[in-house]
Order: sequence, then structure tokens, then C-alpha cells
Amino acid sequence: MADDDAVALAALRGGWQHVPSRLDPVSLGGTAATTWVATVAGACHLVTRVPLGKRLRLEAGLAAVQYLAERGLPAGEPVRTLSGALVAEHAGAAYAMVRCPPGRPLVPRDPIDQQWWGDALARLHAGMDGFAHAGLAPWHRVRADAPHLDAEPWLRPAVATACAALTRLTVTDRLSYGVLHGRPRAAAFRLDPATGRTAVLCWGPAATGPLVADLAAAVTHARDEPTTELVEGYAAAGAVSRDEIDAALPVLLRFHWAARADAAARRLAAVPSDGAARATLTAARAPLTA
Repeated sequence: MADDDAVALAALRGGWQHVPSRLDPVSLGGTAATTWVATVAGACHLVTRVPLGKRLRLEAGLAAVQYLAERGLPAGEPVRTLSGALVAEHAGAAYAMVRCPPGRPLVPRDPIDQQWWGDALARLHAGMDGFAHAGLAPWHRVRADAPHLDAEPWLRPAVATACAALTRLTVTDRLSYGVLHGRPRAAAFRLDPATGRTAVLCWGPAATGPLVADLAAAVTHARDEPTTELVEGYAAAGAVSRDEIDAALPVLLRFHWAARADAAARRLAAVPSDGAARATLTAARAPLTA
């Protein structure tokens, strides 16, 4: 067993007194979180670990999922620790455990699944009305004058252009704001074929911001797949008007890439050998300079 897995097992024993029969690492696309699928008493659970400094934001996401579940919306409910907390600390990290809702992960390239994906994201946004938590952060921290944007010659002008377009959008258009998932990949949702309901399995970096920013994130996470059905599914659910989507989505798509490039450049400034950060910059160049 890998050392990382052994540490996670120790955290589960200490925080929950659970000993999984299986513990399999998975990728949900996060940059700060490490995740596993754990089988406990024959049931599927998702285990998440983040650095201790991100504990409050992790708790905000867990509280958001619990809020949805309490309002009757399908969601993977957090399993509280022995002390009743949402999060357990172990070896300088924060851990959380969530019960997997029934069903299967959505398939990003499937047009029907894209409709379920967009619908679930919109219902999530509508269901979070009234939610508040101290761990909800501003939705971005991109600054066009940040020193780390010198990582590539094209990067600062591209980020500055995306920031300026976002400023014009927020000044000229009245956007719908609310609680953002932060990383609404298809893998964050599960479809139950028996009921036709789509549940949110896990939360990303919970924040407050324009709701269409989450839709833009979902579109970019679909990679090179057509996303017409994803956007249509979101629009049909009515969390945001179609006019707002049409006006805001192109701007927020570009800004999403700017935020990803900004985060990658920040990581490269700290660790120049970070290959994943370098790959993100490479992927962001085309959509930011087109």
C-alpha cells in the first residue's frame, strides 16, 4: 500500500473508527485536494483530503451538500466524525467523508448526460438560496499585475484582456450571483437510473460569485466535447435567464481559462518543475489568445 493511502487509512480510523475494505485513489480534477473511493461496510464513500489551511473551505463545501440534502435535493451527505465534526484533522491535513449517492457518474461526451449535468448544476444553484458559511470565499483572486504572470510572454496581456472583459460585463450587465460549486465536473455528479435523479457527489472550492461562472467551468471541464446540450440543460432549468447566459458565458469562459492560467503560473513561481502547472499553461494559451 502506498504511504499516502496508509496515512488516509490512519485518518479514517482516528476520525471515524472506520476501516475500509477497499481504498482506491481517484482523480476529480482538483489541484489541492486528494481523493479516494472507500468501501465501508459494503457501501461507497468518497474521502477527501486538503491541506490544513484549506479546512474552512472544505467545511463550506460539506455544509453546502448537507444544506441541499436537508432541502430534499439529492446529494452525497457528509459522514460526521466521532466528535460530530464535518472534518477530521490528521498529520497536518483535513479529511472529510461523504456517502456516495446511488447511481453512476455522468459521461461528459454523452449528449443526454450533458442535459442531466446542466440541469443538476442549475438545480444546485437554485437550491443554495439562503445558504451562508464563513468558508465561502470570493470566486477569484486574479490580478493582472501579479508578478507570477511573467511566466510566459503572452500570459500577462492575455489575462489583462480577460479581466478587462469581465469588468465591462459586470458593469454593463446585471448578473445573478450565488453560491458556486467551483469545480462542477461531470464526475462531481451521479445519475440514478432507477429514479432519474442526478445528485451532487462532492463540492469543489466553494465560493460566491456569478452563477454563469460555474457553467463556464463545466463547459471547460468537458474538454473538446461539444457542450450544446450541457448549456441547454442548464438554461432549461431556469436558474439563470437565457439572455444572461448568452451575454455572460463567452466572457466567463475566457476568464475561467485566465483563472486557471493564473493559478498555474502561481504554482510554477513556487515550484518551477511543476509539470501539471506547465501543462495547464499550455492548454490555456489557445483559448486566451484566440
